[in-house]
Amino acid sequence: MTKPPDFFDYEQLPPSLEQALRNMNPWWEGNPGPRLPEYKRWAFSIVLRKLEQGPAPATIVRGPRQVGKTTLQQQIIEHLINDKGVAPNRILRIQFDEIEELKKTKEPILTITRWFESRVLRETFNSAARTDRPAYLFLDEAQNIGDWAPELKMLVDHNTVRALVTGSSALRIEAGRDSLAGRISQVDLGTLLLREIAGLRYQDEWEPFLPHNGLEPLKRKEFWQELAGYHHKYRDECRRAFVAFSERGGYPMAQVNQQLGWHEVADQLNETVIQRAIQHDLRMGRRGLKRDAQLLEEVFRIACRYAGQTPGQAIFVHDIHVALTANIGWSRILTYLKFLDGAMLLKMIPPLEMRLKRKKGNHKLCICDHGLRASWLQESVPIDEEGLKKSPHLADLAGHLVESVVGYFLTGLPHLDVAHFPERGADPEVDFILTIGEQRIPMEIKYQSRIDFDDTRGLRSFIEKSVYNAPFGILVTRNEAQKVDDPRIVCLPLTALLMLR
Repeated sequence: MTKPPDFFDYEQLPPSLEQALRNMNPWWEGNPGPRLPEYKRWAFSIVLRKLEQGPAPATIVRGPRQVGKTTLQQQIIEHLINDKGVAPNRILRIQFDEIEELKKTKEPILTITRWFESRVLRETFNSAARTDRPAYLFLDEAQNIGDWAPELKMLVDHNTVRALVTGSSALRIEAGRDSLAGRISQVDLGTLLLREIAGLRYQDEWEPFLPHNGLEPLKRKEFWQELAGYHHKYRDECRRAFVAFSERGGYPMAQVNQQLGWHEVADQLNETVIQRAIQHDLRMGRRGLKRDAQLLEEVFRIACRYAGQTPGQAIFVHDIHVALTANIGWSRILTYLKFLDGAMLLKMIPPLEMRLKRKKGNHKLCICDHGLRASWLQESVPIDEEGLKKSPHLADLAGHLVESVVGYFLTGLPHLDVAHFPERGADPEVDFILTIGEQRIPMEIKYQSRIDFDDTRGLRSFIEKSVYNAPFGILVTRNEAQKVDDPRIVCLPLTALLMLR
């Protein structure tokens, strides 16, 4: 009778898959990983804390492609090994969008982690955890696997492990949240914050004015006034970083590669962000529903042209018909817009919904980065003061782009409810409405050289209606010299607003 294999020899993987895993985890053989940027993004300390001490066994980091999710994983791994003394054989990293063999593997997460237990960790996850030596699992783009959520649920339900999952498809991640309820915490990582550009480009530093996950301070008018004062303290540093942001946007590759001309950076953004998302992420759901890549590209192009605005179905249907000479209905176009929202390339900000009233109005479209828009449309529009002085004819378009910047930035604040208020009867429109509990904060963007009393009409109208419960409003301006004579309205330059995070 053949002797059955013991625990350490039980799991077998195809040689090509095993070699791919060993290449992804060079620390198992005492070799260093890839060279990493020294600069660590804001999410590093937060994700590390959640990974080590969080109440949930798994942490999910979502974000568009190329914002640094994989780099974040690798920096945390390096930190655990070099600074925390974690044994290399306690760390497993799998990059799910690079191993062809995974497509043929049944239950890839469970299969690979069982192999890791027996061949690398050399003990079970639970026995390692009982001696305060838990295993750390890093799953990059795991949502590309059809049943990633049930597999992860099975893994963390029966094993004491700490897992970090990164992904660029919000739709696929959301689809798995129900089965993972209570087992995950989530961090959204967008493009570079203004203070990160300052740190990367100029080694300037300042702390975010709003604590992470703390929205209560936003309900106080004094908080916003103090933010204006905080901005004044770092005015020169903010201005310098904002010029760099205006020129190249917030993608790390655009800010790090300063020696490259914009055209080279734009081509790289188009290829690695937009084309990759459109071509690689087209299959959604269990049935692998395939989208029309040409239509998706055109929908994104129109969304870029109307960034910061609320184009309706008539505009999309007409522009698609002209571009593709095809009669494509609104419901299909809307599906593609939601796909782009799911790929986190844009945010669809809804109109404010009041109790007992149906929503009226279109979504406001906010692109994840104006630099990405510039690369796709081949149209650069400055949003900094000096740039607009040189190109005053672009002022109106710059104003729309600033609305897009602000909208996407606000939706990045955890748990903040963001809507816009379209013109309704005698009520003028308001660019954004922030809702915290029962209180609302109207926010108007007036990104122009001069501000007058009429520019605050929307804010004043909203504040004066008690039903909205808005004791004050925010007017976002081009510079800190612009003021209005109304004690209910706090004037805040755009660069000050961007210091919240």
